Amino acid sequence: MGATQKKDEYFNLYRHGFIRTAVCIPEVKVADTRFNADETIRLAREAAERKAVLTLFPELGISAYSNEDLFHQETLIQGVLAALGRIAAETASLNTILVVGAPLRVDSRLFNCGVVLYRGRFLGVAVKSYLPNYREFYEARQFCPAAQCLSKTVRLADQEVPFGADLIFEVRNVPHFSLFLELCEDVWVPAPPSCFAALAGATVIGNLSASNVTIGKAEYRQSLTANQSARCISAYLYAAAGPGESTTDLAWDGHAMVYENGNLLAQSERFANRSQIVLADLDLDRLVQDRMRQTSFGANAQAHREAIARFRRIPLEIEPVGGRLLLDREYPRFPYIPSDPAKRGERCYEAYHIQVQGLAQRLKASGIDRVVLGISGGLDSTHALIVAARTMDRLGLPRANVLAYTMPGFATSEKTRGNALALMKALDVEINEIDIRPSCLQMLKDIGHPYAEGTTLYDVTFENIQAGERTSHLFRIANMRNALVIGTGDLSELALGWCTYGVGDHMSHYNVNASVPKTLIQHLIRWVARTEQISAEASRILLNILETEISPELIPGEEGAQPAQRTESIVGPYELQDFNNFYITRFGYRPAKVAFMAYCAWRDRQKGAWPDVPEAKRHAYTIGEIRHWLEVYLYRFFQISQFKRSCIPNGPKVGSGGSLSPRGDFRAPSDSQAAVWLEDAKTIPEKDEP
Repeated sequence: MGATQKKDEYFNLYRHGFIRTAVCIPEVKVADTRFNADETIRLAREAAERKAVLTLFPELGISAYSNEDLFHQETLIQGVLAALGRIAAETASLNTILVVGAPLRVDSRLFNCGVVLYRGRFLGVAVKSYLPNYREFYEARQFCPAAQCLSKTVRLADQEVPFGADLIFEVRNVPHFSLFLELCEDVWVPAPPSCFAALAGATVIGNLSASNVTIGKAEYRQSLTANQSARCISAYLYAAAGPGESTTDLAWDGHAMVYENGNLLAQSERFANRSQIVLADLDLDRLVQDRMRQTSFGANAQAHREAIARFRRIPLEIEPVGGRLLLDREYPRFPYIPSDPAKRGERCYEAYHIQVQGLAQRLKASGIDRVVLGISGGLDSTHALIVAARTMDRLGLPRANVLAYTMPGFATSEKTRGNALALMKALDVEINEIDIRPSCLQMLKDIGHPYAEGTTLYDVTFENIQAGERTSHLFRIANMRNALVIGTGDLSELALGWCTYGVGDHMSHYNVNASVPKTLIQHLIRWVARTEQISAEASRILLNILETEISPELIPGEEGAQPAQRTESIVGPYELQDFNNFYITRFGYRPAKVAFMAYCAWRDRQKGAWPDVPEAKRHAYTIGEIRHWLEVYLYRFFQISQFKRSCIPNGPKVGSGGSLSPRGDFRAPSDSQAAVWLEDAKTIPEKDEP
């Protein structure tokens, strides 16, 4: 924990690797430095009140950008210096790093600068490297580029501070918070300065821009900023000039944006006739984790080690931000599923086609044109059956080449059996049914299990014999009928070890669901049903399957009630466990951070966007519930189930959240311990704060 984190303040975003930032678009008056300073101070105070520790303003905002030859007027130059002094004095009580744009004369040259100050103290001055001198901009008429800097320092308000285009501001008591600044045109060039600063360790890039607006320019500006944040694996804050700039020949839209590794976190209202503040909570942990994983990032830094060695590090510390402060940033409850209907439909389309393409290629490569799979009437086998049927369509083969078997056991309900048979019929696949109870009873008798002698004992052996018999039947049918066994188990079950190892639902010839989490499977089925991808009758069956309690159906209920097991009462709600799995395996986050994010996402069912989830299934969780199920996940994932993942069948990687295949995204020892993760989870409160 950094100095900005207090042990007893769990519900504070600064404790969990986040920082809050602000991008301000002030109203300006051209050449009116007093007015511009007043507006800068006002917005800085508001940003600090909202707990932002970094506040960025546009290019040349103290003077306004559109002064043209007025920049050469001594009165304006002195007015800027006086305004900077006022800003420093009147923001000395604010706990936010300010970055303001100003023209500064140094060594008889005028430079376009970003001035950095904190608590009334000037920390350094960044200088624009590349001056536009084409179309509507002719900055080289008034300004000099950073390459012409002679001095390495500049004197501001009796303080000698670093000066140049090579400054990285390192906030030593906030882990991973390193700030670099570039100005407008700097990001338009083929090799922006921020590329080298990121390789040198800067995680937050600020761009003080003016950037007039023309038709289509905002879209290009967004693309440029998004791509630069992704290329640098950084946060990128962009502030463009807004209301009040001269419209003699240009117009201004006041476009503020915050991106994080290619993802838009926040942006301003364009063409607003007022000052604006855009807030965004940055996840610094994510940036350093992504840089660590992307080994080409480090290799690129090594290739440019001479260029990045020139950067000067400016150390500083800021006052800790205390108190309860939850994320203003929305983390989706379902990280594998977009809330936007259009994107969700596209995601579902892609997921199905990835699975179909994978299975089709395996069949073509093996020279086998039939598949066999067990259909339980549950979610996973339903989805796998649809994928198998569509694969036959793609290959130009009859759907009868899908050999579907339902295999009722001791606890199979009539509802799931009926849904399985009905779905087979709706998909026009080959329908088969095998009662596995006689062979299970024979196995129980052979091994001397008490159940075979009339004793009611529903232990793990009783359960696994049923799973094993089903798989054994499928493999022998595949031998007899020259088919491949298609696995149905999903990513969530692999993460939790919720499968019968070896001769059980763990094994198959090819598993189309291996990297598809349970929550995504639910939405894929719902998408097929709602869009009637098959038929109206099939949609009715699919919606009925979605309403069925998730259960392995291995243990009979009392007095014939079916079934006695509820999977989510044992391994936890899949919606929570998929959230946990995504952020722990994809980003390597600490359990305490994942729980904090889950609390912000799941604490109130009325807040935030939902994907296509029925109202009755929109749940909320307390921090105590989140901690409990996270501990279940940690123990099951890190300590007792890796051996199952170490030898899983082939299957296509579907989502960017990764897979758990040892041949791809996740390689781990089968005998690791969960102690260090469980110890971290102990820091999570058991109750919400009042």
